[in-house]
Amino acid sequence: MFKKIAAAAALVIASSSAFAQQAPQFYVGGEVASTKIDGFKRDEGAGVYFGYNFNQNFAVEAGWSQLAEYKETAGEVRGKATFEQTSISLIGTQPLSNGFSVYGRLGYNQIKAKVRLSVDGESGSGSDDLNKAVYGLGLAYTFAPAITGRIEVQKPHSEITKVAVGVAYNF
Repeated sequence: MFKKIAAAAALVIASSSAFAQQAPQFYVGGEVASTKIDGFKRDEGAGVYFGYNFNQNFAVEAGWSQLAEYKETAGEVRGKATFEQTSISLIGTQPLSNGFSVYGRLGYNQIKAKVRLSVDGESGSGSDDLNKAVYGLGLAYTFAPAITGRIEVQKPHSEITKVAVGVAYNF
């Protein structure tokens, strides 16, 4: 009889620890960023992202960012170039202490460059896409169970470095 009670108690304890693990959850967030593109000056941008936490260590995330926008005028010639990023990544997180965690990103992204030139009232435009791997490292802090802040350095392309600060809402 004692063995049956001990076995039942062990099952209850084991099942309660399985239920105590973090439930999978979705999150959505926004970020502001400073981007350096080789050959251009540093510029500010912004973006949005959403993801799904499988557990406290792994997530998948998709996002869109306007990396930079440059405008130049030289006499009658005006030019504008914009750079946008669309990405999907796997996120690996290692919790630290006191609400902090470090994370790494590895994924795929598309960089879209758009250029528009105007000379004496005549204008033309063009665009090009670059498809590359994206990787990054970041530090996150959980302010509340539903609110997380983060700072990240990301390399969407070998000639582009993005430093972003963001806030996410978990639901």
